[in-house]
Amino acid sequence: MNFKDLTNQIDFEKGEGLVPAIIQDVKTQKVLMLGYMNKESYEKTIESGKVTFYSRTKQRLWTKGEESGNFLNLKDLSLDCDNDTLLIQVDPVGPVCHKGTDTCWADENKASSIDFLLQLQQVINERKKNLSEKSYTASLFQKGINKIAQKVGEEAVELVIEAKDEDKELFMGEAADLMFHYLVLLAAKDYKLEEVVRLLVERHSK
Repeated sequence: MNFKDLTNQIDFEKGEGLVPAIIQDVKTQKVLMLGYMNKESYEKTIESGKVTFYSRTKQRLWTKGEESGNFLNLKDLSLDCDNDTLLIQVDPVGPVCHKGTDTCWADENKASSIDFLLQLQQVINERKKNLSEKSYTASLFQKGINKIAQKVGEEAVELVIEAKDEDKELFMGEAADLMFHYLVLLAAKDYKLEEVVRLLVERHSK
């Protein structure tokens, strides 16, 4: 597991040996909890890949999930501009709060619809990098840009056909198919959905 070593950059002195650690779900982007780390718990987190805090009440290192099994698997981390607060992105196992809720604010840990599109885009790009995988998406990339563009055209026509009827289920199914293949086409061209959204924002602001 390779992470940028921030040990020498973190200002543990400012907080008398502790820094706040904001825990965020890497997929949903939801903030899950806030904990505190000292140098030793930070180093153990990097070494083990499971988020470990310093418990101010127990006065010892505490790996989240050591009793419940609801670990926080480390995915990425970064340091704020003052070098005294960590943002730690994780893949959580089970609910995070000791009260049984997904987050310590009792929020449901689910991505918004827009966030899911970004997650789907990420999955599509991973399939593009691993063409040997046995998946429909990888097979599209193997067939090349012409086949992908053709599929987008086919799905667009099917959506237009369904738009003339009143079957919501069929219409929405075709809309989802078109959206998926559109994202595949963007990935094939090395473009991102964010670039399209940025262009729409620019047009709207004029």
